[in-house]
This record gives sequence, C-alpha cells and structure tokens, in this order.
Amino acid sequence: MLPLIRVSLLGLLQGCSTLSYYSHSIGGHLQLMGQRQPIPELLRDPQTPEPLKRKLRQVGEIRHFASAALALPDNGSYRSYAALDREAVVWSVVAAGRFSVRPRQWCYPIVGCASYRGYFSQERARAYAGELQAQGLDVAVEPVPAYSTLGWFDDPLPSTVIDWPEARIAGLIFHELAHQQLYVKHDSAFNEAFASLVAEAGIERWLASRNGLSFAQWQVTQQREQQFVDLLLALRGELETLYRQPLDELRMGQRKAALFRQLRERYALLKREWGGYAGFDGWFDRDLNNAHLVSIATYEAWVPAFRRLLAQSDGDLPAFYAASRQLGQLPANEREQRMRQLLQPAAE
Repeated sequence: MLPLIRVSLLGLLQGCSTLSYYSHSIGGHLQLMGQRQPIPELLRDPQTPEPLKRKLRQVGEIRHFASAALALPDNGSYRSYAALDREAVVWSVVAAGRFSVRPRQWCYPIVGCASYRGYFSQERARAYAGELQAQGLDVAVEPVPAYSTLGWFDDPLPSTVIDWPEARIAGLIFHELAHQQLYVKHDSAFNEAFASLVAEAGIERWLASRNGLSFAQWQVTQQREQQFVDLLLALRGELETLYRQPLDELRMGQRKAALFRQLRERYALLKREWGGYAGFDGWFDRDLNNAHLVSIATYEAWVPAFRRLLAQSDGDLPAFYAASRQLGQLPANEREQRMRQLLQPAAE
C-alpha cells in the first residue's frame, strides 16, 4: 500500500518547484511509519526493558481514555511506538518579516496552507532557514517532538516523548488526536488553539480520573505556562503597535531590540515570583526575533475563545466539537469575527 501512496502523492506534485522538499517529506514520513512497533507486541516481548514497558502501559491507558472519555477518534494512532535516534521527529521552520508579527504561509496539496514548514532533517531545516534569513526575514527553527497526519496514517508515539511526565504525554496524545477530530484548511491559528484546548481539558479529566494524581503539580505548571505565554503575547502586541508607526528602519530596529530586552527583564522578574523556577530558560538561550513570537501566537491566541466555547457547551466535548466544526465551516473573515466575539467575555 505505501508504494502506491507514494506514487499517488508524487503524481500530485509533478511540476511543483519544490518537488525535492515533498520528496524529502514523503521519504521521511514513510521511514517513520516503517519504524512503528505495535505496543501490545512490545509489552509481550521479554527483550523490552521494564521501564519502557511501564511507560507503554501508561500510554495505552491514556490512549483508551482519549476515545472512551474525550470522544476523540478511535483508530490505530498512538497504539504503536517508534524508537528514533534523534531529539525530534521533525524540525519546523517559521518566518516573519523583519518588522512584522504575521507568519509567512506555506501551502501544500490536500492539507492547505500553514504557518510553518517541517523537515525530517535538522540540517535541511537550518539550510532553508538560512535562505529565508538571506531574504531579510526573521526565522526560527523549532524541534517538534511529534506530529499528526490528520488520520491519513496510524501515527506512532515516538521515543522523543517517552520520558516526558505523564500529564505531558497525555496532552500530546490528546492534542494530536484533536487534529484528527477537526482540521480547517489554511487556518493554523484556529487548528492549533482548538487542539491545545482539547489537550488542556483532556489533561484535567485524565488526572481527575487518576484520583487527583499529580493534579496539584499540574495546576502549578499550567499557571506558570500561562504567565509565560501572556508575557510573550504582550510583547507581540507591543511589536505589532510599533510596526505600524511611521519610523525609518534604524529607529524601528532600535525600538524592536529594546522591546526584546524588556522581555528578558520581565522574565527575570517572573522567575523571582516563581522562587527561581527556570523551566523556560531554554527558550531564552538564543537570539530572539519575531518568528519565535508568531509560533507562540499560532498555538495560543485563540485558546481563551475555545475555552469560552467549551463553557457554552456545558463542558460536553461532543457538543464542543460540533460547535467548533460549525465555526470551521465559516468563511475565514466571519470565523475570525466570531472568535473575537468569544474572546470578549474572557477579556472582561
């Protein structure tokens, strides 16, 4: 079956100027699919290390919960495991203008347009990022620990996440299955925020089903993550205001740099509030630019709107999915207007 899929996809791409990129993507994906091992087989195998078995049993429980309690797709995704020899499954390239917080879009057959471009090779991702930087764009290359094929394939759980804490693994599985539940072409911000909210609600219910196991710690983690995200979204808003001003490039660049310095100062104050917790230090250990902020905005900007929509659905996930699907069917400008209306009660 896989060779037929490969030929079919390549047939769609003939004449495309980025054929080598698609060939790389298809090849990398098929290699990953070939590394899948069914979790039940690994659990029966006496050669499987016991620590891995414990994790895989937990994954099986989370996966069952996703469909039984969260009404997420009941299929073969995340019922297999892929042992990889790298730190990420793919590397995502994100770009924005030097004086813009709007992400560049890339368009693909079948799935539509998205605000990132993924590579199975870190070297290829960095090479492409270099090309974009040469064009004067702000660029970020981010490691991505897992991804969804939107139900086209049975996605495995990769070894890149197997050592994560329980709640984080659960959130990943819920997030990626949410993409299979609903995906709107050409709207990365909508898709990622929907999946993030499903993950948030799913983790709460999963931990509650475990008699509160790790729930208090998860709440602390969530609070810190929200404060961190709010910090970045505030800077994004300040930059958006700055970039609308009639300034020359020199002064614009100076004020941009000053705002990024202020971000680091605000983070230092936040760390003191947290008693020195340094969980986000890695995010700051690089030269920051607009592209790092558009990634955050893509995942987080609409989350409060979806949180409101779930409340309007009385916490009923199937009803929430149906309401979200109705939003996804609206024309893009109407959908954005409706999402902004949902944001208003959160802002108040």
